[in-house]
Parts: sequence; C-alpha cells; structure tokens
Amino acid sequence: MDEQELLAARFEEHRPRLRAVAYRMLGSAAESDDAVQGTWLRLSRTDVGDVANLGGWLTTVVARVSLDMLRSRGTRREDPWESHLPGPAGGHAAGIESEEQAELTDSVGLALLVVLDTLSPAERLAFVLHDMFAVPFDEIAPIVELTPAATRQLASGARRRVQGTVPDPGTDMVRRREVVDAFLAATRGGDFEALLALLDPDVVLRVDPAAALSGVAGAVGANAVAGTFAGGASAAKPALIDGLPGAVWASGGGPRVVIAFTIEAGRIVSIDLVADADHLGRMDLRILDV
Repeated sequence: MDEQELLAARFEEHRPRLRAVAYRMLGSAAESDDAVQGTWLRLSRTDVGDVANLGGWLTTVVARVSLDMLRSRGTRREDPWESHLPGPAGGHAAGIESEEQAELTDSVGLALLVVLDTLSPAERLAFVLHDMFAVPFDEIAPIVELTPAATRQLASGARRRVQGTVPDPGTDMVRRREVVDAFLAATRGGDFEALLALLDPDVVLRVDPAAALSGVAGAVGANAVAGTFAGGASAAKPALIDGLPGAVWASGGGPRVVIAFTIEAGRIVSIDLVADADHLGRMDLRILDV
C-alpha cells in the first residue's frame, strides 16, 4: 500500500464522523457528501505528517467547508422544511438517495434541523460542534474567528434558541444526556424502579443478530426491558452516537456493542443493541469522559 492509499484508508476511518458533522451543519445528504469530498481533497493536498490528531484536524476542515457552504447560500436558502423532506419536495432523487436522506433526518430529528436552519452559520457551527460532538470551544474559536469566551456565548445563545423552539423536549440534547446517564446509573445499581421511571410503558428493545449471540433477546414493555438491563449494563460507558447521547460497550480498544436510545418527552421509547461490525463501522462513535 503506497502513501496515498494509506492516507485514503485513514480518511475512511473518520468518514462517518465527518459526514455526521456535515449533515448537522447542512441538513442535506448531498451537500454533506460534497463537504466530505472537499475535506478529502484538502487532505490529499496537505502534508499532515506533523498532525498529531488527524480526526480533530479533519473535523476542523469539514466544519470550515460546511461553514463556507452555509454562508454561500445567503438569501438563496430554500424553505428549511422543504430542504429536509425526502423525495421530490426536498429536491432529492427518488430511490436510494431519498431513503438515505430520510434515514439521516430521522437520526437527527426534523424539528431540530428546522430550528438549526434559523441560526446564523457561526451559531450553528458552535452549537453543532460543541453540543453534539463535544469539540472544545478553544478548537471552535479559530473557525468562527472569535475568542473562546465569545464562542461559548455564541453556542449558549444558539442552545437557548434550540431549547426554547423545538417542540419536542426529547430533542433537547441536555435532557437526552441526563436520561441516558440516569439509565446507566440505574443499570449499574440494579435499580429496577428507577429504570421503570425512565422507560415508556410501551418501550421496545431491539437486538440485532450479532448482539443476540450474547444471549440478550428483544423485549416489549417497561417491565421486560427493565428486567433485561437491571444490573446488566454495568460496563457500558456514555457516548455520542452519530451526535446523539447513547452508550457503548468497548473492549480490546474498540466498540463491541452500541446502545442507541430513542427518547421522547423525557422517556425512553426504544433501545437498539447493535453489534454488527459493518453497522458499527458506519457510525460516528465517541466515548465520553465521566
């Protein structure tokens, strides 16, 4: 494998995260792919031999590319509701592309995307990078050409607007993180009643075939799901999964099982256990410090 092929392989390792960042910035699958491609072109023309953190460097580049694309829209920006609807209404071709757009939209939440469209490009970047991808303000500041303190204020203003406008409390990132943290604490302590309080009465646990090999089965209903997790997820760590709070079992230096949550009105309505290696490879996973 020559140097360019090695660089391409390293880039592919970071592609899921880069696409997740770009999509939350741009709200369009096609434009997100353009931003990621632009990031690859920048990488292929740059000597990154002295770059200690390639993932961080690439995140910065895709954020800058996305910011430039947002700014270039100007008054030409279409109605945000239209831009996020899959199919002809959103300007996307039918078939695979529209299905992909719908999947990406579902992963973020249409209401949140619409509110993000009301933010200025710099506000959106600060909010997305910090609140959804845990990028420190001192790394965001040079992108928006502000001090870290001013960048913090920028994100804070964006956060207040998002939390005050999005109609579904389940899209509140802070509340989502609180629910996930409470869930993990209850599982570690085997607190069945605490788990019941966090679960919707009709909660659904879905388990992919790879995760099922560990002996965990799907379940429906708060009692059944709470019984599955009480004391049974003590090794799980909080994580961001495609920018959303979740949890990961990791061993041997890599993720083995992802716990993805769907949260509505402060309660968990579904849990997905994902262990399929190909599926995990397409996710942007970031284990959080606790």
